[in-house]
Amino acid sequence: MTMDRKKHWETVYEQKSPNEVSWYQREPVLSLELIQSAGVARDAAIIDVGGGASVLVDRLLAIGYRNVSVLDLSARALAYAQARLSGTSHHVTWIEADITAFAPPVSYDLWHDRAVFHFLTDADDRRKYVEVLKRSVKSGGHVIIAAFAIGGPTQCSGLDIVQYDAEKLSNTLGASFRLMEERAELHVTPAKKEQKFVYFRFVRE
Repeated sequence: MTMDRKKHWETVYEQKSPNEVSWYQREPVLSLELIQSAGVARDAAIIDVGGGASVLVDRLLAIGYRNVSVLDLSARALAYAQARLSGTSHHVTWIEADITAFAPPVSYDLWHDRAVFHFLTDADDRRKYVEVLKRSVKSGGHVIIAAFAIGGPTQCSGLDIVQYDAEKLSNTLGASFRLMEERAELHVTPAKKEQKFVYFRFVRE
């Protein structure tokens, strides 16, 4: 399944540029607001799960964060970001991996995931993700997950997704994570379609 998943996302980035994919954001406003709301230090260990070609890492570096990792299943997506950052890419730890099988090399102060978790339609994949999350995030660390909201899209990039609200995601993550903040977003895709997203910030107990 992992290889099929990887093949899918490599094909997506082979056929489309990063600013053509439906989840593209020119400015990751809510992500940055929630990261800053978490109040982590500039040297905090931050991981952007599924960050791929997102400009979030650019913005984090620009405001002084210096311990950022970007994980993605697609080598092509990571390569886009590395080329774009050019001279500052060495400040970032780049990780090509499937999040459900990720072995964290360090403990993270903050975990950010925009539009990865909602692709995990298999209950076993969700269980693996949560186990990786527990191993990865420090006690007192922050977890930001953004997913399609109830009433939002049912598919993305040709794949089924799972919609979430606060109760559903809290139940899925379990008692180890305490919900601190919830924000809604109406994302407009490059094709001018509207998508209902919801962002959640948890603290690891």
